[in-house]
Amino acid sequence: MNKEADKLWGGRFSESTDAFVEAFTASIQFDQRMWREDIQGSRAHARMLNKVAVLTDDELSQILSGLDEITSEIEKGELEWSIQLEDIHMNIEARLTALIGAAGKKLHTGRSRNDQVATDIRLYLRSEIDLINLELVRLQQGLLGLAEREADTIMPGFTHLQTAQPVTFGHHMLAWFEMLQRDRERLADCRKRVNILPLGAAALAGTTYPIDRHYTAELLGFDGVAENSLDAVSDRDFAIEFCAAGALIMTHLSRFSEELVLWASAQFNFIELPDRFCTGSSIMPQKKNPDVPELVRGKTGRVTGNLISMLTLMKAQCLAYNKDNQEDKEPLFDTVDTLRGSLRAYADMVPALQVKKESMYEAARRGYSTATDLADYLVRKGVAFRDSHEIVGKSVAYGIEQNKDLSEMSLQELQQFSDEISEDIFDVLTLEGSVAARNHIGGTAPAQVRAAVIRGQKRLQE
Repeated sequence: MNKEADKLWGGRFSESTDAFVEAFTASIQFDQRMWREDIQGSRAHARMLNKVAVLTDDELSQILSGLDEITSEIEKGELEWSIQLEDIHMNIEARLTALIGAAGKKLHTGRSRNDQVATDIRLYLRSEIDLINLELVRLQQGLLGLAEREADTIMPGFTHLQTAQPVTFGHHMLAWFEMLQRDRERLADCRKRVNILPLGAAALAGTTYPIDRHYTAELLGFDGVAENSLDAVSDRDFAIEFCAAGALIMTHLSRFSEELVLWASAQFNFIELPDRFCTGSSIMPQKKNPDVPELVRGKTGRVTGNLISMLTLMKAQCLAYNKDNQEDKEPLFDTVDTLRGSLRAYADMVPALQVKKESMYEAARRGYSTATDLADYLVRKGVAFRDSHEIVGKSVAYGIEQNKDLSEMSLQELQQFSDEISEDIFDVLTLEGSVAARNHIGGTAPAQVRAAVIRGQKRLQE
């Protein structure tokens, strides 16, 4: 059993906390990562209290000096975190009081741990969103570089994982770029709702002290203040929204991973992953395993799980703050860590991909990928699309029987299916002609890929 006299809230209690319960309910094991934000918020709160004459100039000076000393101790690894003090807030407050005495006890005036932790999480998440955005941009820049380099590289495009039409590898990379662009837009929108100050709501009803919340918000760089004290301390929508955005980012990375794993296989042989992002087998010496894409694909499950945990955590909570909310941090922190790690790995790996152009080209030649081009050719000759569809279907069936691609058939062979087919058909049936013909914004033509790269670079600069 531990003495309640050691607790900052122990005045009302006559019985000591059970030692197991104390450890079970403590959060210092994981919320200590928010120590910078806790001190940042305390500095602003102290300055606000001084502005409204709750703290004297001398008390403010002592508090700020004490917080500087605590910052130095934490950075040097000298501060010992105490489970008995439960969380990051009380650990820092207790250390401040030990350093400067009575003035340290005044810092908590006009606030509660409820609005304090809500402020810490928002400060922390705001910073992490900015760092994640930087990794997203870095990955997008890598994709743009790869798209420009491989603007002319022809590969098969797939639907249902079956050869559909030829595209360029650069065009494929730009599809990934667009996914990430939407991810960045979602994060930016989420950040607007993160960047609202809850401090001043106190426990749930506000405070009787003449606080200036807008001044605190200005000091901390918040866009505004939470309008309702009950909502301010209990809201975790912003964290759920971030986890949702994070789950979608990881879903996109998982889709990338699936393609990279397939493309790096001997059966596809489209790309070579850098050795530094792969591992070998303990028993099969020839193996080169695509561990980074596989692991990112696997980590998607934990981030999706974190979102479900957050939704489930909040689904039955009445207003205002409840101890349940302590469980918000671990899934949130794990989502942040997994996102940053996965994006860093991809941003480092993608620019170093080696593209096997010959293998891609040969794969695009198989599977009758220019069949739609033949159908469009016939339509331009005046054949109704449904009729041209049937003509091309029969020519493909013939090709399968003869083991010939459309481009390998003679003019006479093609003309047995339609008299409208003439010598110019071979300009249409080449892979190069097929991709070049789709020369419009969003199309796979090399010229359009290069134009899209330029637009993408401008979007990143903006």
